[in-house]
Amino acid sequence: MAEPLIPRHGGYRRLKSYQLAQLVYDVTVRFCDRYIDRHSRTHDQMVQAARSGVQNIAEGSQASGTSKKMELKLTNVARASLEELRRDYEDFLRQRHLPQWERNDPRRAELIAHRPATADDVARWAMYIRHHPPQPPTPSMPSASPTYPEIVANGALALLAVACSLLDRQIQSQAKAFEKEGGFTERLYRHRSQSRQQRKP
Repeated sequence: MAEPLIPRHGGYRRLKSYQLAQLVYDVTVRFCDRYIDRHSRTHDQMVQAARSGVQNIAEGSQASGTSKKMELKLTNVARASLEELRRDYEDFLRQRHLPQWERNDPRRAELIAHRPATADDVARWAMYIRHHPPQPPTPSMPSASPTYPEIVANGALALLAVACSLLDRQIQSQAKAFEKEGGFTERLYRHRSQSRQQRKP
């Protein structure tokens, strides 16, 4: 079959990276409304960084039909936005002298294993963690129940770690595809060449 001039594109709602970024956005809006001054610059920055992660994945997917270069650029913007948001959550914990959980903390693993789809799912996980401290306690996880700000901020960091990892792989895949197949200009050239070959007697 002849190569289509404009390949199938979009479908971003099926991307795991988009779904997770959207979840992070919803969690961040709730988190900021509850624990960050609504009139502060930090509130706006965190919400906008989360929104940028979602929007740029979607826009990149839509742009891929005519510009693989733009798709790659926008996916990189999404990745950078989520990295900025990750730093904001880390700053929140550090400035309030709240612990940042280790990457192998079982509470993080439990959240990821449950594959939360909504902010309500994350809220239910946070409620469970709040009332069920780890047994037996360890130096990194004392028996005292953590506060909700600590739990939700660390939960958001766990989700962000997965989202950023997915985007890193997505960017690598897009870069390889662009290097191998080129962009719209190269596709247009191949399309014209195929048309000329088909018209030859």
